[in-house]
Amino acid sequence: MLSKVIKEDYIQLDVEANDFPDAISQALYPLVGDDAVTQEYVDAIIKIYQETGPYIVITKNIALPHAPVTEGAKKVAIGFTRLKSAIVSGHECNDPVKYLFPLSAKDSQSHIELLSELADLLGDPLFIEFLEKVSSKEEFINYLKEYEGAQKK
Repeated sequence: MLSKVIKEDYIQLDVEANDFPDAISQALYPLVGDDAVTQEYVDAIIKIYQETGPYIVITKNIALPHAPVTEGAKKVAIGFTRLKSAIVSGHECNDPVKYLFPLSAKDSQSHIELLSELADLLGDPLFIEFLEKVSSKEEFINYLKEYEGAQKK
């Protein structure tokens, strides 16, 4: 299912970011461009981060930028951004962040299965190694399709 939601246009490799808010903004840029989220959604993520800390850093080196649906999420979407250089978010245990999976959901339920699938992948050390060396958007999508095919067996 991830391979159907993570569009090639949502995948960015070796992005340069000045700081963590810039990384968030850049990770969500393709979703804004595709009208999956509004700029207000991006601003809300950054504002919540600045007010509450790195709530979106979910595990070592990985962030899941998201905000409440009411902040401007228009459809279900997940992207992937690999930063050229890891960046500090302020999370005690999981810094620095190198990989961002921006998330948008049009309601509080439609993305649950996707998050479960993503969580399974993020728990696989081979997937984490793959994130570091993936060289193209097509390679990323193909990996997801192979993973999904293996899960059905």
